[in-house]
Amino acid sequence: MSWLSEPGAVGRFLVTAFFAIVFLQSGLDKLLDREGNLAYFAEHFRSSPFPAGSVPYLLSALTAIELAAGVLCALGVASGAFARRGANAASWGVAAAGAALLCLILGQRVAKDYAGAAVVAAYFAVALIGLALF
Repeated sequence: MSWLSEPGAVGRFLVTAFFAIVFLQSGLDKLLDREGNLAYFAEHFRSSPFPAGSVPYLLSALTAIELAAGVLCALGVASGAFARRGANAASWGVAAAGAALLCLILGQRVAKDYAGAAVVAAYFAVALIGLALF
């Protein structure tokens, strides 16, 4: 039986592919344009309780989590791991995506960017649905 005939597998594929795209792009952007991202985040968190000197460390941690999520999701898609329920590269990638999204929503809330936090919450809902499918 092909995974295309199982709705759960199709859902797992779509969520895994979605997060592979989102977090590979976002992580690579943070890696390749670190200075631009540092400037953006320094300004974004200027009035937050985060100490100014912590922004580079927070950006590095977020970049690592996003890249891990993107790579695991991409491996999960490429290997067909999404076709199986249970722990595998795809499910770990979606879980890492959830962790990255928690970091992002914390940052948005601390920076009092409530509109941005609402957008992240929608992505987090996709991650939760994806995990439920695994």
